[in-house]
Amino acid sequence: MTEPSTRTAHPHDPLTADEVAMAVDSVKKSGRVPDDTLFVTVAVDEPDRAALAAFDAGEPLVRRIRLIVLPGPEAGVVEATVTVPAGELVGWTERDDVRPALLYDDAYRSILALKADPAWLAAMERRGITDIDQVQIDPWPTGNFERDLEDGRRITRCLSYYREEPSDNGYARPIEGVLATVDAARGVVLEVLDYGVVPLAPGRGSYLPEDNQPQRDDLRALEITQPDGVSFVVDGNLLTWQHWTMRVSMTPLEGLVLHDVGWVDESTGAVRTILHRAAISEMVVPYGDPDPMHNWKNAFDVGEWGLGRMANSLTQGCDCLGDITYLDAVFASEHGKPYILEHAVCIHEEDYGILWKHTDLNISRTEVRRSRRLVVSSIATVGNYEYGFYWYFYLDGTIQLEVKLTGIMSTKGIPADGTTAYGTVVAPGLAAPIHQHLFCARLDPAVDGPVNEVHEVSFAGEAPGPDNPLGNAIRRRVDRLDSEAAAKRDVDAASSRHWRLVNPERTNALGQPVAYKLVPGPTPTLLAHSDSSIGRRAGFARHNLWVTPYRPDEKRPAGDYPNQHIGGAGLPEWSSADRSLVGSEIVVWHTFGVTHSPRPEDWPVMPVEYCGFHLVASGFFDRNPALDVPSPDHCP
Repeated sequence: MTEPSTRTAHPHDPLTADEVAMAVDSVKKSGRVPDDTLFVTVAVDEPDRAALAAFDAGEPLVRRIRLIVLPGPEAGVVEATVTVPAGELVGWTERDDVRPALLYDDAYRSILALKADPAWLAAMERRGITDIDQVQIDPWPTGNFERDLEDGRRITRCLSYYREEPSDNGYARPIEGVLATVDAARGVVLEVLDYGVVPLAPGRGSYLPEDNQPQRDDLRALEITQPDGVSFVVDGNLLTWQHWTMRVSMTPLEGLVLHDVGWVDESTGAVRTILHRAAISEMVVPYGDPDPMHNWKNAFDVGEWGLGRMANSLTQGCDCLGDITYLDAVFASEHGKPYILEHAVCIHEEDYGILWKHTDLNISRTEVRRSRRLVVSSIATVGNYEYGFYWYFYLDGTIQLEVKLTGIMSTKGIPADGTTAYGTVVAPGLAAPIHQHLFCARLDPAVDGPVNEVHEVSFAGEAPGPDNPLGNAIRRRVDRLDSEAAAKRDVDAASSRHWRLVNPERTNALGQPVAYKLVPGPTPTLLAHSDSSIGRRAGFARHNLWVTPYRPDEKRPAGDYPNQHIGGAGLPEWSSADRSLVGSEIVVWHTFGVTHSPRPEDWPVMPVEYCGFHLVASGFFDRNPALDVPSPDHCP
């Protein structure tokens, strides 16, 4: 859509193609890197809270662009910083102790190397496969198991699948027993293991309509129209709707990011802040099968791949339905070329049933209001899985994040009459291992101001006694989480445990501190043993809640470089200092997700499974903030 002429530059504006080109050019012209240098990410180096507070609208916008650069096939990276529009190279740090996220070039080199490797070709021949064009190879991040071949290299582990026809579902026929490790940077096969031949599953697992006939013919057309237009306004990446205001952006790793989320007070016109920033800062998918073909499998889909890099271009009537506004995203290719991902973010409104209702039987009068929500969404395809990220904003001040999981499960071949204790048989000769999807939302709260604290709230019944003669009393327990050690907390559904994000310096009209409460859904924590490789690397997933003091350089709960990392980085490392959380700006980290016990109904493509959380006003308003929502015309 056309941007209004009144728009002014803002630090949270999306990255532009010109900024990408200028930043990349500055690095290349520095003389410090070869011509074939690769670029893992190019993104805005977001200013910290202090710099944002000091920014005046209308002043010239000077931004820092952070680039993760791969000068060659060695394991390390260069962290470069360029200012724009000056194009000045102001930061250069060489790191040989980390591995970057995997690149498409890494995957491509791994595939080409395997298809020319004698040991791998021989393993295929032992299974009667001679046409290698019928083999799909999936390079995976390898994890860290302290093997010698991991040292000093960027490596992948590769699984193979058989596609009799190009349109086949490759995951229906895993080529079980063959596991290869490749130096992805150099395209050199390091190891091919063959654990023994397992016959290919007989089914082709098609989910295509031509193979699933007859199709239903009794679904009538459903149209969503807004004849008067939408109720929201998009100005650049500034989004306003009802009382809500926020900025929306995409980063290569985190994908969808929200900035400066606030509620406009109609009486004063002032914006009451709620969140400074919100995003999925990491996610991990650990698999629970101890078979050596699969026991190493886990993936950090943010830090090892990138939800923004894997984001879909969304389509009306398919991914989004209604009167849609889209936002594009600008990224850099691995060769430093800017490109535009069109329709990366979908924005629309949805009816959501009843907002509130009451019938006064004394006067026979009914008042009812319809709920509506604003939806800001994106979808990423990471290998075999799809993840949809849906931020919902409601008329009563509620915020919700819902993650929708779909796609195709990672599979393993088994004997035709086989079973598995660590998964489910989903088709003849085919099983899917038990696994988890654990997301970590980094929430940078600013509830009516920068200084916030977290109170844990839980409920318990009281024993009968003089003050509780009928035994019906329910007492609320509130504990302020004063330090990082005290703030490592887990969900407890039996006590309705939740956490209030409180501003101790502001009160509502009732004299209560203003707050929002984080209401978790039913959610697991990491089930792998704490001493396991994934237990060390995904330490953030051991708890549902962490709280840390705000530090602009503490951004990712498993550290900035989880790929091939030994573990312990991120939240476990930072929180070991047990810093105070009182009287400071804080960051709330919420880990949530699902433990996926596969079902036959999840095959050959998985119906959406849901997880997420709510942020609900809890004393932020003086009364129900949705009393001003008008009654539907046709209601009595």
